[in-house]
Amino acid sequence: MRAHLGDQLVIESPTTGGARRDGEIVGLHHRDGTPPYDVRWSDTDEITLVFPGPDAHIRHLEQGQPTSTPKAPPGTGEAETVTTATHPTGPADPGDIGRRVGVERRRRGLSREETAGRARMSPDYLAYLEERPADPTSATLIRLADALGTTVAALRGGGIDLPPGQGHALLHPRLRDLSPEECRTLLSTHGVGRIAVSDSDGRPAVVPVNYEVVDDTIAFRTVPDSVPAAAAEREVAFEVDHVDEALSQGWSVLAVGPASVVTDPEAVRRLTQQAHTMPWAGGEREMWVSIRPTILTGRRITPADQ
Repeated sequence: MRAHLGDQLVIESPTTGGARRDGEIVGLHHRDGTPPYDVRWSDTDEITLVFPGPDAHIRHLEQGQPTSTPKAPPGTGEAETVTTATHPTGPADPGDIGRRVGVERRRRGLSREETAGRARMSPDYLAYLEERPADPTSATLIRLADALGTTVAALRGGGIDLPPGQGHALLHPRLRDLSPEECRTLLSTHGVGRIAVSDSDGRPAVVPVNYEVVDDTIAFRTVPDSVPAAAAEREVAFEVDHVDEALSQGWSVLAVGPASVVTDPEAVRRLTQQAHTMPWAGGEREMWVSIRPTILTGRRITPADQ
């Protein structure tokens, strides 16, 4: 059996007069067009990974004619949806949507199986979506967005140049203070935070930096003579937050304490090895600055009934 993208996979019912199932082939796993296939079923709009059985045939898009599958071994039954995908060889090269889905899933601490279950789709297709360029349907994106607690627009990259917080406020919001333990937990997730300093002219400045948390110490990389480097040997404020546009909720954590340049070679090596990401600003940023918080406060906005 060989197929092309856009061909139709038809599964005939094993019982006389029974209903058949069909779907569009939206993903190939082998260059020669042999199974398995990613199939978008016409009755559910769900995409699953399928190994066609003896009751399946291909209806080619350009010919409209079916092609029979070779007889399968006894007991294989009709088309089979498997739980382990056979992905194309070579390094993963996800599309933008796949990258956003993967990042949001990991940020929420969900496995692929959990996310796929919530989105009512095959874990194999979710893996394919995160690792390869794909063009999921609107229905698929709606289910994924709901499973991840975000929006279709966010998964598509909409609003990337807009500041957060433009959604409607909750009808009955609750603003509560966070305990120091909650602040430490949220702060330790690492990512991007904002350092508040005075620049070389004495004017206040707030600059975003990629940061790490090691042994209750906040650390970030920069270059000498930069605005973030001005934090060294001063008391500074550091803030990190998250805004959930879909639910109009969010939190923020503020850390205040003395900052200093990390000069010990072993400490620098440890920070560099444990860093979760390179600075987004790029360039050679080998100067580590650490902040040891003496004051840690935070707030969270939730619905009043939570």
